[in-house]
Amino acid sequence: MGVINQIIENFFAIMRTFQLKDAVDIIAIGFIIYYLIKLVRETRAVQLVKGIFILLVLYGFAYMFKLTMLTAMLNRFFEFAVLVLFIVFQPEMRKVLEQLGRSNYTYRRIKNVFSDSSNEEDILKQKKTISVFVNAVMQLHSTKTGALIVFERRTRLGDIANTGTIINATPSLMMIGNIFFNKAPLHDGAMIVRDNMIYAAGCILPLTHNENVDDNLGTRHRAALGVSEESDAVVVVVSEETGSVSIALNGELTRDYTRESLTHELNQLLIDSETEVPEKFSFLSNGRKEKKKVEQ
Repeated sequence: MGVINQIIENFFAIMRTFQLKDAVDIIAIGFIIYYLIKLVRETRAVQLVKGIFILLVLYGFAYMFKLTMLTAMLNRFFEFAVLVLFIVFQPEMRKVLEQLGRSNYTYRRIKNVFSDSSNEEDILKQKKTISVFVNAVMQLHSTKTGALIVFERRTRLGDIANTGTIINATPSLMMIGNIFFNKAPLHDGAMIVRDNMIYAAGCILPLTHNENVDDNLGTRHRAALGVSEESDAVVVVVSEETGSVSIALNGELTRDYTRESLTHELNQLLIDSETEVPEKFSFLSNGRKEKKKVEQ
């Protein structure tokens, strides 16, 4: 009982000195740890983390039983551990920094609450663009013509676009069909779609590093997965062998889309995810719309 009472007294002593900055500090550390664990669980780095944990246990064992040589060796190893981690986890570190670079997403969603009617015009334009691409993809599907279309979102793909030919043209059924026609010079590369325009074609995409990808998937699908792993792009793939339509997003591939399901998915990924207003701000958006009706 004495030990329990001491623990309780220590707890209340700490709570009496607890301040707002301490809460912020704890939340920030918790947030970082959560995302690091999430990141590690989704990669092969989890095996390396297990190895580091075993070394920590071994270090505790050596320190407890005063194994001088083993303790000194592990001490030397942990002195350079931070540098080693940066080298070993370089791909994961890059992924974290890229995700931080996309953190303006929440700001953009909140900003949409205060946007004017031009936002509605943008949505109509996006829907029209999606309709054009869906019609083109279905035509390519029917003729089993291979295609790779990358819809750029928050992550700019200028370096990838520079590997192809800059077009910057309004999308149309005939233009998309001509670009992916199997005798055309740009048909083997990817098309980059930026701001409702065909920005570039014939682009070279990075291949996926995922070793668990289905062996039946060809270079076109592996390239789609690769660019979706390194960016937040939505990638539509038409198989040259089967004509099946797939979407690559965040390193995952979903397959066998129909006209209706493809339209729904692209609308959700390219429009709804950008314009959706958080619930706590929805009253502001509703108020703006009601005010607009009254003025009319």
